[in-house]
Amino acid sequence: MKKYSLVYLLVASFVLFSCTKKDVAQPLEETQNEDLSGYLEIASINLGGVGAAEITAFDPATNRLFAVNNSAENKIDVIDISNPSSISVIKSISMLPYGGYVNSVAVSNGKLAAAIESTDKQAAGKVVVFNTTTYALIRSINVGSLPDMVTFSPDGNYILTANEGEPSDDYLNDPEGTVSIIKVSDYSVTTLNFASFESQLASLTSKGFRIFGPGKNFVKDIEPEYITISDDSKTAYVTLQENNAIAEVDIASASIKKISPLGFKDYSLAANAIDVSDKDNKIEFNTFSKVYGIYMPDAIAYFNHNGTPYLFTANEGDSREYKGFAEMKRVSAVSLDATNFPTATTLKTDAMLGRLNVTTTLGDTDNDGDFDALYSLGARSFSVWNASTGSQVFDSKNELDIKAKDLAIYDDARSDDKSVEPESICLGKVGGKNIVIVGLERADAFAIYDITNPTAPVFIKMFKTGDAPEGIIFIPASKSPIKQSLIVTSSENDGLVKIYKTTKL
Repeated sequence: MKKYSLVYLLVASFVLFSCTKKDVAQPLEETQNEDLSGYLEIASINLGGVGAAEITAFDPATNRLFAVNNSAENKIDVIDISNPSSISVIKSISMLPYGGYVNSVAVSNGKLAAAIESTDKQAAGKVVVFNTTTYALIRSINVGSLPDMVTFSPDGNYILTANEGEPSDDYLNDPEGTVSIIKVSDYSVTTLNFASFESQLASLTSKGFRIFGPGKNFVKDIEPEYITISDDSKTAYVTLQENNAIAEVDIASASIKKISPLGFKDYSLAANAIDVSDKDNKIEFNTFSKVYGIYMPDAIAYFNHNGTPYLFTANEGDSREYKGFAEMKRVSAVSLDATNFPTATTLKTDAMLGRLNVTTTLGDTDNDGDFDALYSLGARSFSVWNASTGSQVFDSKNELDIKAKDLAIYDDARSDDKSVEPESICLGKVGGKNIVIVGLERADAFAIYDITNPTAPVFIKMFKTGDAPEGIIFIPASKSPIKQSLIVTSSENDGLVKIYKTTKL
């Protein structure tokens, strides 16, 4: 998360399912007799403008939402949703005693966990645990630098954080990227780095793994972003967003088992056609040879289907843009290899590839100063991966872009960057159907897919949200105050929390 990052996972077992950037993956709980294409907005509340509504977590025991608010004061707002059509803030918990920005919240068994970065962003952060009824402090635990996401294991026995460890703006202080595992029984903590995998760098790189930046320090360049946990609470899967990979963690032994690079998306294929210009006054999807997307997922969700574990990822993409190091340039500003790009002059115009932002850390395969291939950030899609093998079994290709265009909500000003920007993802079950919900930060929307067959998701419908939805929560009817499933969105650019109610069949 560079500023106010998204987040999205599922909350504790038999509690709810969350697509926020900050919660837990659980066994899917069924909601019967509801129309999953019929969600309607029933409530909206403004928490204070930009930065005021990023992430929410829900406590079904108290019917309260806990919303991250980093606007005028770093705090967590408590929202009463006993009547979801008439919601109100009933309490604010100040985070000032504990550090800087709140990046994530999660709820389990009457406990609220908040991930809080230090006022010195490169220093160790904290997980602070509160009682969801009394708001009393239970424990404050030191974790790694910049805890960007926090989640409970489904059994409630562990709290895990993805500690991104971003560098300082001058890039002179770059902390290690780590994962912290907290035992809830005694709040002891183990923080893991990735040093044991440095000997595998060549092999990992050949499959799309990225280590880059000043010094190319393996341990410091890895930046964990988001975590999902298997339904048996034994295994965590961590997105390493800037590195284009997913790490597997054994929770009980507190050890990292493997890193799975995610490869690249080929934009020469018709099904992957993209709009790459924000200056051509049109939305038109085209293919381009030697142009690729780097998956670089943000949120991730776990789904066990008939004994096969799957991982769903929102392929947002994220760049390193600092005073001390900036990786991005437009295609118009780089030299293209004459053999691989024989029409380079035309390709570099604004109407073609010229406006596309690409990384300068990949593509010059023969080190002669020009680019033999071009790599943009993110994949403008969501994907499904076999968690055991690391292989991709599904990608939504360019369907999210097309559906956003059809709804007249595609933002052409983002075509040169990451288009609709899929950032959050979560799972649920409605009307007997397993579903995935994908949050689209730049289309200001979320999409629902039927995942009855997780290797072939089917688009159902796309819904509008507030400006730049950062968090999305799905609450099943069995845990809903009105016994109908709810979707809650929180949007960082306008500070709005919105609630949507499904219609009954």
